Amino acid sequence: MPEVYPWQQALWQRLASRDRHAHAYLLHGPAGIGKRALAERLTARLLCQSPVGLEACGQCKSCRLLQAGSHPDHFLLEPEEADKAIRVDQVRDLVEFVVQTAQLGGRKVVLLEPAEAMNPNAANALLKSLEEPSGESVLLLISHQPSRLLPTIRSRCVQQACPLPGAADSLAWLRRALPEQSDVELGELLALAGGSPLSAQRLHGEGVREQRARIVEGVKQLLKQQAGASQLAEAWNGVPLLLLFDWFCDWSLLILRYQLTGDEQGLGLDDMAKVVRYLAEKSALPRVLAMQDWLLAQRQKVLAKANLNRALLLEALLVQWASLPGPG
Repeated sequence: MPEVYPWQQALWQRLASRDRHAHAYLLHGPAGIGKRALAERLTARLLCQSPVGLEACGQCKSCRLLQAGSHPDHFLLEPEEADKAIRVDQVRDLVEFVVQTAQLGGRKVVLLEPAEAMNPNAANALLKSLEEPSGESVLLLISHQPSRLLPTIRSRCVQQACPLPGAADSLAWLRRALPEQSDVELGELLALAGGSPLSAQRLHGEGVREQRARIVEGVKQLLKQQAGASQLAEAWNGVPLLLLFDWFCDWSLLILRYQLTGDEQGLGLDDMAKVVRYLAEKSALPRVLAMQDWLLAQRQKVLAKANLNRALLLEALLVQWASLPGPG
């Protein structure tokens, strides 16, 4: 059974206790807060033949088939490769599944994640199933970025914001997940994950703190003219592009905040605090604003899986970053 996260309990009570369910739910919220586990838990409850209270029994034929990954009335739709789009022919298979009669005589349940990965043709193909519900089908769409979905998709689903864990819940969960890490290290991981504990655990497994240290050191070398843009772009080859743009967007925002408020507490994590303050004091506001606009535009292209030349993009980023200090 999927893990039960304490910050989801109130929402689970509301969802699982319903006598009648919507044809389609859009479960949305930031990555790393447990939306997939919630959807899988609801899937098990909806398909179970002998529920125990609000939970699936785990013992009936339906539960055993679901646990084995061979339930005939369950359809999982994901990109065929990581970071790729969901294609229209995949959605057509889903549509064909939805119109069929449930083989075990109960509901059919579809789990689609992430919904924003559907290309335009795939999203339009899904609309038919959302507009014309078939039998006892329930579609569970998971989205980390619901603003990227077609308005017609969003309007045909019951939109359910999934709760974010508070700082105490996040830290308590992460302590259990990563008992070998100190509270200081866990706090850094949570900060790097935007407060999402599951993302923090994943980032830890990917060596994010070591990656961050390399990037921070490289930025310092760049500003001291000890390393060039092309040299660093090549050295950072193993660091995910989205992670890099997340960090540079965050740093540009911190620079702007300090320029506008002078708040000494708003300099971000200690590893870049002195650099942020230096750039805030030495850079003209219009240049920082232009840098942030460029960063946000490029980050959107990365999110949209645009065909980007990574080396040239990083070189352009670093050249602009190195030129921040100085008159506007």
